[in-house]
Amino acid sequence: MISSRSRKMIRNPSSRRGQGRRYTRQFMRHAIAVCLLGISLAGADASERRPNVVLLMADDVGYECFGAYGSRQYSTPRLNRLADGGVRFTNCYSTPLCTPSRVALMTGMSNVRNYADFGSLLPDQYTITELFRDAGYATAVAGKWQLQGGQNAPGVPPGDGFDTYCLWNTGNTEGRRYWNPSIECDGEILEVREDQYGPDIFTDFLLDFISANRDRPFFAYYPMALVHSPFLPTPHSKKRESEDEQRNFEDMVAYADYIAGRFHDALEALGLVRSTVFIFTSDNGTHHRIDSSFGGTTIRGDKGALTDAGTHVPLIVSAPGAIRGGRVIDDLIDFADFLPTVAEAAGLAIPDGVALDGISFWDRLRGGPGNPREWHYTYYFPRPFAAEFDNPYRHPEVAYVRDKRYKLYADGQLFDLRSDPHEVSPLPPSDSASASARRKLGTALATMPASGARIPSGRSAASKGAPRPRWQ
Repeated sequence: MISSRSRKMIRNPSSRRGQGRRYTRQFMRHAIAVCLLGISLAGADASERRPNVVLLMADDVGYECFGAYGSRQYSTPRLNRLADGGVRFTNCYSTPLCTPSRVALMTGMSNVRNYADFGSLLPDQYTITELFRDAGYATAVAGKWQLQGGQNAPGVPPGDGFDTYCLWNTGNTEGRRYWNPSIECDGEILEVREDQYGPDIFTDFLLDFISANRDRPFFAYYPMALVHSPFLPTPHSKKRESEDEQRNFEDMVAYADYIAGRFHDALEALGLVRSTVFIFTSDNGTHHRIDSSFGGTTIRGDKGALTDAGTHVPLIVSAPGAIRGGRVIDDLIDFADFLPTVAEAAGLAIPDGVALDGISFWDRLRGGPGNPREWHYTYYFPRPFAAEFDNPYRHPEVAYVRDKRYKLYADGQLFDLRSDPHEVSPLPPSDSASASARRKLGTALATMPASGARIPSGRSAASKGAPRPRWQ
């Protein structure tokens, strides 16, 4: 519980949730949604209730760090059990970095259409928040925001559109996210002790929200601070002064798992497990200073880079009241797919005029044929206004399409990811074994814009010719 006495006001009133922004557009959508909702509910059983949605997105951790995916190095018993009783996806791919993934998740669109700059979510975008709010859901977000914009592109205020928020990296907070954290809650900066741990504050906030809204549908979004650097001991670490980054990272993964377990325990105590869709994923791969033993080999994290080690993330879905658990699905999943999936799960319609790139995988979760992706497209230009494009966090503009085996870049380079996961040796155009994949992926690539629609063309030109930077 966060006491009002532990808060201090932020002087800038424009930091409150979207004040003065999009009111006309949002009011019309809200009015239409309320009317449609009333019509739909008029013929429904009053006892029926839309499902709750709880979405946890860890920060900077790949699939190789979870026991459900085969790791024996990391302790993730709670997520393992959720995967055993739910559905685990083996081909979920994020973008290589945090903001691009968050924008895709929030909007259901490819970055090539609406990405503007690092730390920015453009104010004119339809979001997952609006989807749930317009349907009458209680909504809350806690954790890492990083969508407030900057000098090169506008963004949205902290907690924009949510009923309540508790966030770090809002434009008003300082750099501390773990011990003695700097956190903004509903327009006020919390006053915290040096021994308080940010992830616990975020978790307590959302669990209080869930308890307070147990009798109505709710959407709880937790873009976690864990397990991003700095790699520090957690409240469960044996050595609270440890400076061993690898050991601390492993402890942070274990603590993220503990937090996921807290959510499940709270839902169970409230009798809400069967009426809740619980989703766990991560925004990108593991940091490049971290090594993980996996399947008899060592995977070095590659966050920021385009390889599987930078983009292959976990996806676990538990919804025992709606889907049959104990299954593994190898469909390709894109971060733009989350919005249409939770919309279908909740029985909510996407407003007319909102075009999504995402494809719902809810029918696949339900055991139906669905509409599995044949390919997954990524546009990546994380910091288009950088002075130099000299490392993966300042990557030059690039686009690629992949399936479960092959990956084709817009420059024509094709890689067989089974035999060449580090993308060292592009296949020659004359390679007959990959010819059909080249044609299929090339056709898919041609359906997408050639460059970012919301990025100045001069910035695209500035990055052309820059070599593809790598960590390894």
